[in-house]
Amino acid sequence: MTTPALLHASYALAHAPDLIRYGSKPTRELERDPSLLGQMMASLRSWSAALAYPPNQTFIGNLSPESLAERPRPWSEHPIAGAQPIGPLGRIVNQIALYGLMKLSDDFDLVVLSEEVAQTARAALNGQVSVGDRLNKITGVPEAQLGHIAESESGRPLFHDGYLAGFIRGAHDRDASLGADILLENLACKATAVLALSDALTRGPLKAEQIDYLINTGEEAVGDRYQRGAGNLAKAVGEVVGCANATGSDVKAFCAAPVHGLIIAAALVQADVFKHVVVIGGGSLAKLGMKFLGHLKSGVPIMEDMLGAMAFVVGPGNGHDPIFRLDAVGRHPIRAGSSAQALYQALVVDPLARAGLKMTDIDRYAVELHNPEITLPAGSGDVPHTNYRTLAALAVMRKEIGREAMDEFVAQRGMPGFAPTQGHIPAGVPYLGHARAAMRDGGLSRVMVVAKGSLFLGRMTQLADGVSFILEKPQ
Repeated sequence: MTTPALLHASYALAHAPDLIRYGSKPTRELERDPSLLGQMMASLRSWSAALAYPPNQTFIGNLSPESLAERPRPWSEHPIAGAQPIGPLGRIVNQIALYGLMKLSDDFDLVVLSEEVAQTARAALNGQVSVGDRLNKITGVPEAQLGHIAESESGRPLFHDGYLAGFIRGAHDRDASLGADILLENLACKATAVLALSDALTRGPLKAEQIDYLINTGEEAVGDRYQRGAGNLAKAVGEVVGCANATGSDVKAFCAAPVHGLIIAAALVQADVFKHVVVIGGGSLAKLGMKFLGHLKSGVPIMEDMLGAMAFVVGPGNGHDPIFRLDAVGRHPIRAGSSAQALYQALVVDPLARAGLKMTDIDRYAVELHNPEITLPAGSGDVPHTNYRTLAALAVMRKEIGREAMDEFVAQRGMPGFAPTQGHIPAGVPYLGHARAAMRDGGLSRVMVVAKGSLFLGRMTQLADGVSFILEKPQ
């Protein structure tokens, strides 16, 4: 039986300020009050501001969560001088590069770009992505022609800095699942997943042809009117980056999907079904600008302008990379309650007890790592801090720490949120790259990743969901 390990973790961010208007919440609010568009545009962040934002730099590994916790807040007012778009854990690209990624990921001529945008995107991505000859697909049309085409076709315009940069065609005039709005969401998800997977292959231990299985855990719904969410984006992404020997499938579990996917990947490797499995997840365009009204009201920049993506390589242990403890997987069974205490009892306390461990045997807990500077102005609170307080309270109830040690527990075993608020993206897994590096350096021994999901959002059940796993330094 093979011991599964986390061999690599890659993250990507794509700055998408002009796509905020197409997020689900902004779309609805702009239909109600078109005058909000002007306020929105005036509150967008520049590329340089987004690049230098400390949580974004933490996401790609140029800053550790511990260092982020020590930085003065608000983070938006204390940018990082000399911030770089490439870090040890991933990269950040601008909006033009994102449009180029969408074009090279487009196999049905859905994306039309201007010549200038196409040329700039191709130059930005040259040498930055491992996509074979697909860079040649990033072509454009003259700007004058672009305007005429956009007027004559029912599509969705793509803007950049106030001008028309391109548009997305719909694929069927009577199938809502193939409308331009849904195809834009799906292409944005595919393109950002391509970026993360490409980075994992460029800097990780494997070549594209060594990947056996891909698991996509994004929140998109690829399909048509008959199978609205049944499409396999895993293979679609793998095709772009040259994973010719891989097959794959998609896992859907709302916000908890990446952790479900990683547990499945580790189990497949442990069972010797597949040697190398990669778990991916692209960004959620629908969740751009979810809290923009709160940001406008508070007078802060609209910070939900980043599409996040990730790729995790799982394979046989090598004595250096952290291993998955599949004997201590946490799950939220149907019979469990949905209160915070019931969730964490099932996801944290029960699996630790099975493994003969205490809560204090975990060096770091990675929970919902939503950036609090995004959630607080909208009245949603500091989600990670609330979760860590709940964990500390459980440790007190179990008499593992005293009540006076709760703050110390939160500070030592928790971390500030630093991920885009895109559901599956902040679900514990943004810390995996940091954890792997710390375990390889000897700084950490054991980490628990905890994800929760809101199954009731689909109106098919009132249940909540959750899964967890332990990552451990090999002995």
